[in-house]
Amino acid sequence: MHLSIIIPLLNEEESLKELHNWIVTVMQANNYLYEILFIDDGSTDDSWNIITQLSSKNPNVKGIRFFKNYGKSQALHAGFNAANGEVIITMDADLQDSPEEIPELYQLIQEENYDLISGWKKKRYDSILTKNIPSKLFNWAARKTSGVKLHDFNCGLKAYKKNVVKNIKVSGEMHRYIPVLAKNAGFANIGEKIVTHQARKYGKTKFGMERFINGFLDLITIWFVSKFSKRPMHFFGALGVLMFIIGFSFAIYLGIDKLYINKTGRLITDRPHFFLSLTAMILGTQLFLVGFLGEIIVRTKTNETRYTISENVNLKK
Repeated sequence: MHLSIIIPLLNEEESLKELHNWIVTVMQANNYLYEILFIDDGSTDDSWNIITQLSSKNPNVKGIRFFKNYGKSQALHAGFNAANGEVIITMDADLQDSPEEIPELYQLIQEENYDLISGWKKKRYDSILTKNIPSKLFNWAARKTSGVKLHDFNCGLKAYKKNVVKNIKVSGEMHRYIPVLAKNAGFANIGEKIVTHQARKYGKTKFGMERFINGFLDLITIWFVSKFSKRPMHFFGALGVLMFIIGFSFAIYLGIDKLYINKTGRLITDRPHFFLSLTAMILGTQLFLVGFLGEIIVRTKTNETRYTISENVNLKK
């Protein structure tokens, strides 16, 4: 199979048939063997019924439905697990991503041997204040922090080699940082392609300004995880030792000062330096223990179930 097209969605009943027909037209024009995986992330409208109807008419259409809304990351994770194509394409269901971009994305992966190609919506049709400016700030911070030189981390239109999606785990809200996860997993050949961004035709966006706040928090998380997830003692242990040394040094200073310099002065416990010293040593000990426990957890952790599937259609296990 040439292509697996993964489409996570939430309440997109108006656009699904049009998107399906558009994709099929592109697939047939290029003679691709393909599958379309619709991941219904707990929709409350008629989206799932439309998916089942499309699947009954087109055997290349498959679907997974969640019991409730788990988020885009979980939907993509389920799609990655189920995908069979040599090249995996992800795109949004709102018709803002054009299926006409798929053939060139496919060629970049297959012929130029990229591990991942991320779309860049250079010209956008979104609100300047609520999306464009925050998005530029977010992408700048992501580039500086991760070292991955992409202009549009959050673009839903991306292409991957099959072994990339089978070797990364997307959880929480980390779908924004899949290129970073891929880089951390050893897939460093990451490229970018300018893609067409279309104005939303139906409904309204499911994301608000909070996604940028969450995005920056996730950026801090992924920076920490990428550097210290396999060696937490290197962070917490080093910080703990530093804090303990600072506190212990204060304690030695106070002891010397009391015994040899200021013998008749006030009690050590009456000086603020004593409490600073005590607090630093306690914090240092706790941070060291956190690092030690982190090392134990890293060596004993097991995979967790990230979502619950209520139904699937035309999907062979």
